[in-house]
Amino acid sequence: MKNEKNVLAYLALAAVCIIWGTTYLGLRIGVTQFPPFLFSIIRFLTAGPILILLVLLSGRAQWPDKKVLFNQAVSGLFMVTLGISVVGWAEMYISSGVAAIICSMMPIWTVLINVFVTKDEQPNWLIILGLVTGLTGIVLIFGEHLSEFSNSNYTAGIVLTFIANLSWAIGSIWIKKKNTNSNPFLNAGLQMLFGGIFLIPFTLLLDDYSRINWNSSVVYSLAYMSLVGSVAAYACYSYAIKKLPMTLVSLYAYINPIVAVLLGWLVLDEKLNGRIALAILVTIAGIYIVNKGYQMKTAKKLQTA
Repeated sequence: MKNEKNVLAYLALAAVCIIWGTTYLGLRIGVTQFPPFLFSIIRFLTAGPILILLVLLSGRAQWPDKKVLFNQAVSGLFMVTLGISVVGWAEMYISSGVAAIICSMMPIWTVLINVFVTKDEQPNWLIILGLVTGLTGIVLIFGEHLSEFSNSNYTAGIVLTFIANLSWAIGSIWIKKKNTNSNPFLNAGLQMLFGGIFLIPFTLLLDDYSRINWNSSVVYSLAYMSLVGSVAAYACYSYAIKKLPMTLVSLYAYINPIVAVLLGWLVLDEKLNGRIALAILVTIAGIYIVNKGYQMKTAKKLQTA
């Protein structure tokens, strides 16, 4: 039974690796033709209740208590409202590939947060090497887009994507620590529901409703992002993060940018050349080295315990 659960967890992680790579394209298509925060509200207030209803009707879980609701609300704020939805706003001004590459830094944020939260943990030489390598890759990527930094909207999009990525990492660590005794699929639905509700002030203050355009590409994008990118993938992520180590789950960030960059190049004719391909590989190598360094620290701690 345990092996079967592990197989399901790995399959869930594989689905996240592929599906979330495609969502950068779906998000870019949607937010360039529709108010971005309103797009995210419709997405998550559709997906969240659907997932909650499916779980409750299946009898696998009951409506949670106030403590669980609070934990999911915090997760929804960091991961959905300040994470995914802010990336959606940023993709009005930056390419889906660049957004995905920045978001691939999530494992590095995760390790750094864990280091600061646990005071007795200090980065070893491998973690420091990985950080330098990953940041070198990011610098190489930005080197291909230097002229675009003269556009204040582009710069804001880059900065906010970094902040959104950090928010996602904080939310991921939070749910890893707080969701030990609650249903992962119900958790995912509640996070999307709360995240969508918290977005209401954002859309009222920042969205331009004159951009509402219900053309076929927006409708298809919204349907895909709600049902596949949210209901299916978010549930898979919640299941994987409950059953597998956080450092392993964070490896999805290796695959997402590759899928996103290739799709952006094929579908939207976004920039892709040898230097960008090299930069992606350098960034992913940095993330891998950081994770290896973190694993080395964990193994050493177990040996000395």
